Amino acid sequence: MPELMKDKFYNDKSVHELALRIQAVYPLFQTDDFVSGIMDETWNELELKARMRRISENLGKYLPADYEQALVIIDQVLAGYPEGHNDFSLMYFPDFVEVFGQDECHLELSIAALEKYTPFSSSEFAVRPFIIHNKKRMMAQMAVWAENDNEHVRRLASEGCRPALPWGQALPCFKKDPTPVLKILEKLKADPSLYVRKSVANNLNDISKTHPDLVAKLAKEWYGKNEYTDWIVKHGCRTLLKKGNRDVLAIFGFQNAASVNVENFTLNASSVSIGDDIVFSFAVSVKEPIKVRLEYGIDYVKSNGKRNRKIFQISEISLKENQKKVYSKKHSFADASTRKHHPGMHSVTLIVNGAEKGTLDFELTK
Repeated sequence: MPELMKDKFYNDKSVHELALRIQAVYPLFQTDDFVSGIMDETWNELELKARMRRISENLGKYLPADYEQALVIIDQVLAGYPEGHNDFSLMYFPDFVEVFGQDECHLELSIAALEKYTPFSSSEFAVRPFIIHNKKRMMAQMAVWAENDNEHVRRLASEGCRPALPWGQALPCFKKDPTPVLKILEKLKADPSLYVRKSVANNLNDISKTHPDLVAKLAKEWYGKNEYTDWIVKHGCRTLLKKGNRDVLAIFGFQNAASVNVENFTLNASSVSIGDDIVFSFAVSVKEPIKVRLEYGIDYVKSNGKRNRKIFQISEISLKENQKKVYSKKHSFADASTRKHHPGMHSVTLIVNGAEKGTLDFELTK
């Protein structure tokens, strides 16, 4: 079984290493008390973010009570890492800022610290309560960060204000009105860093779930002018593409699927056991040239007996006049950490340019 992220990043070794690094720059640091305060009998039960919070709270106990002095020590600790060091586990430093630095009197210190710490891990989670409590000030800061020379800081400008960041505190104000976020994304829409562009695309995808028409309009305005922006638009519209949004499909050249003929859509079995694969095959043919996006949907049975569809992409291809192409696709029903399977009647639906082209049922058994 793969090592859990919480055990990989936050474990006895990493906590002891942190304690020794702090003591090296702050000799008064009580390393044994710090470690024992973290690694108590409840430690193994804590999930990843809870472990991170446990560490940051204990930093607050054993670093100086003066917030500014504590930040100086953290700065010195980070200075001991090699240039370019980036490690998810160090997110307890931005988290320390979130926990202890939200008072108005600390705001400017905390903003500077979040910028300084984000290249070593990421301040994407820690910055969010600052946005909630100081939206105008923080979005002005995001605009400044969006023009920073460091790609990690520019990414923070986008990732930090995603309306629905996974594992992060939601930003309801931007779910309701994403206009302030779009102003930041506008600055980053042609960023040379793929790391930044991925964040911009994910932010755009978040917005598309609550404001699909707005993102479709923006995608049409942005697309076709810059290769970096085009990548962002395509990746940022992935949910709308899976939902068959006609306006978005048209932006990328996927026209009405009426002229695409589907033949011999078949399954290799009428039932499959959990843990095994099922194979379906089909052919597509056209009389006139057309760009085709092929997907399939699996209607999974949930634990409550209801069904929920998940869309998977097969390919995107430009078919020539009178061309025919045959496909065979295998789909696994092995349980994974992200999906548990339940027995019952499932189905697979073939989707061409957003339009359903046939559905086949099969039974998933224990």
